[in-house]
Amino acid sequence: MPATLLRIHPDNPPQNRIQQVVDVLRKGGIIIYPTDTVYGIGCDIHNPKAVDRLCRIKGLNPDKANLSFICSDLSHIADYAHGITTPTYKVLKKALPGPFTFIFEASSKAPRQGGNKRKTVGIRVPDNTIIIQLVKELGNPIFSTSVREDENTLDEYVTDPDLIFEKYRLLVDLVIDGGFGNNVPSTIIDCSNNDFELVRQGAGDIEQYL
Repeated sequence: MPATLLRIHPDNPPQNRIQQVVDVLRKGGIIIYPTDTVYGIGCDIHNPKAVDRLCRIKGLNPDKANLSFICSDLSHIADYAHGITTPTYKVLKKALPGPFTFIFEASSKAPRQGGNKRKTVGIRVPDNTIIIQLVKELGNPIFSTSVREDENTLDEYVTDPDLIFEKYRLLVDLVIDGGFGNNVPSTIIDCSNNDFELVRQGAGDIEQYL
């Protein structure tokens, strides 16, 4: 069954449309949604079948995939990430919501599918009202990865939601049109060794928060 294309106002998302997307996630659906950087594709972290399906769509091995958690705020981070020091937390509080993915040691509560057998987890809190409201309404983070123009090309991202819909309409359950996305991904910072190691420079500048 083809996906639904759902237009949601980026600044004032209607509650009924947010609930419509959450219902899809709770049923094990795969959604595509806007962030403060590139569009993302994701599912409920507590649904292993959905995570496996997401990895198949992206051509990834579920045990090795570098999927991130999209959280609504810092409160969820301590549930899934281990060993966050007070200085690190202070940096997170300043930098988030924002265009960063922070890598931490995974806690015992982190779901074991979606790459977490590698003992680390990527945490994102995007500065985007639609996805933040979705995660809040869902009640837990979602697994996420970027929507690319070509999965074999690491730096090409689709920015037009209509084009994204055409590309993924037979693969996912719902595509949110929240306006044009950016084509620069998040900056990835590895904090698993109690340091801020730059893994990928993207849209965010971590130096201003250190």
